[in-house]
Amino acid sequence: MSRTCELTAKAVMSGNNVSHANNKTKRRFLPNLVNVTLISEALNQNVRLRISANALRSVEHRGGLDAFLAKADAKELSQRARLLKKQIAKKLAEQPVA
Repeated sequence: MSRTCELTAKAVMSGNNVSHANNKTKRRFLPNLVNVTLISEALNQNVRLRISANALRSVEHRGGLDAFLAKADAKELSQRARLLKKQIAKKLAEQPVA
């Protein structure tokens, strides 16, 4: 499993530890990933995702998983999240007709 957020595509970054003597050592900056279960209101089901804590705040700010995915760019989403976005859009398109 890669260390990448499934919603915002935040991934591992690399850089340097710099000492007082200005010695540089390679290091990795890891994203703060958490396993969460989010509720999709359109699909009436729970979805388990591995997202960054920052993405979790963004999901809450936008009003839930459905609203976040509707506004999100498909290029940034993981394969599972893209599929979820497609299913939610299809379900919401059917709803006003019925």
